[in-house]
Amino acid sequence: MGMGGGTILILLLSIFLKLDQHIAQGINLVFYIPTAITSVIVSLKNENILWKDVIIVIIVGVITAGITAQISSKMNVALLRKLFGAFLILIAMYEIYSWYKTYIKEKNRHTN
Repeated sequence: MGMGGGTILILLLSIFLKLDQHIAQGINLVFYIPTAITSVIVSLKNENILWKDVIIVIIVGVITAGITAQISSKMNVALLRKLFGAFLILIAMYEIYSWYKTYIKEKNRHTN
C-alpha cells in the first residue's frame, strides 16, 4: 500500500478509538521505537549501513522532529487531522502514480 503500519495505527486509534490526533501520533511513536531499534540491529549485522548518510539523516531528523513536535503540539486537533488526511491523500496519489508508471507503462512498452 505504500504506507507503514504507523499510518494505519494512527487511523485506527483516531477513528475507532476516538483518540485525539496528538495522542494517536504519540502512541504511534512508542510503537515505532522497538521496530526501529530492531531494524538498526539487523542492518548493523548485515553491514547495510552507510554511516555518512546516517549522520545526515540523524541530524536532519532530530531538528525537524523537534520543530514539527513544537508546531503540532500547539496546533488545533481538527486542523492536525485535516493536514494528516491531506498527507494520506498525497501518499495515495503518489502510490497510484507509481503503480501506474511501474506496471501499466511497462506492460504497454513490452506489448508494443
